Amino acid sequence: MAPNKPIPFLRWSFWRLVAGLPSVVRTGQVGDGREAAAVRYVLGQALPGDLDGAIEALDRFAYQQAILINVGDEKGLLLDAAVRRADPARALELGTYCGYGALRIARAAPRARVVSVEMSAANADNARRIWAHAGLGDRVTCVVGSVGDGGGTLDRLAAEFSLGAGGLDAGGLDFVFIDHDKKAYLPDLLSITARGWLHAGSIVVADNVLVPGAPRYRSYLRRHQGRSWNTVEHKTHAEYTGIPDLVLESEYLG
Repeated sequence: MAPNKPIPFLRWSFWRLVAGLPSVVRTGQVGDGREAAAVRYVLGQALPGDLDGAIEALDRFAYQQAILINVGDEKGLLLDAAVRRADPARALELGTYCGYGALRIARAAPRARVVSVEMSAANADNARRIWAHAGLGDRVTCVVGSVGDGGGTLDRLAAEFSLGAGGLDAGGLDFVFIDHDKKAYLPDLLSITARGWLHAGSIVVADNVLVPGAPRYRSYLRRHQGRSWNTVEHKTHAEYTGIPDLVLESEYLG
């Protein structure tokens, strides 16, 4: 853990987060108002149109006010590097929360159209406010729904991304960031690949593979290593803490 960063176990917001995990599963929010407070903080601290300032404000809020469950600054560097390698025109995020991941994707890929899927309408509204403040309202979209809802959300995603020749049906999805319900990581990845949206060279990044953990997802990619996927496991730390975690970066081989 970098110096001058607070020890999570000594922070009340960490233990309130732990107690609020059932609420996160049900509602997408911790339940103590920290998400709405984070929006107010960003709008008050970052200048309008300042993308870097919005990201820095969310990180500062998470360290100084209340821990947030977005990817965070340390793992965010891994996300940035993977996005730059993919150089996407179309990027998909599963799990919007406060909009932090989409901010980083949009910054690392200035030409990308980013669509984020979020189960919580409240989270979607919060993220849209931050994105608009950061000047990204024309490049980042949130779809409220779930990939596992039987196809409705996937159909909406196909419509959102039909921005030119090819579209998603022709393998037009270049980058995917997975950071939502850990049990949904594998079925949602399989749903996306079953639609033929990925192409050889598409990159999929998954957060929190160790904490809270996505063992079925990790096992699947290990079984398919060198055949349909080439995966690198990045050892890192859970967001805003020194707790060990894994980020998986997987290139689709087709």
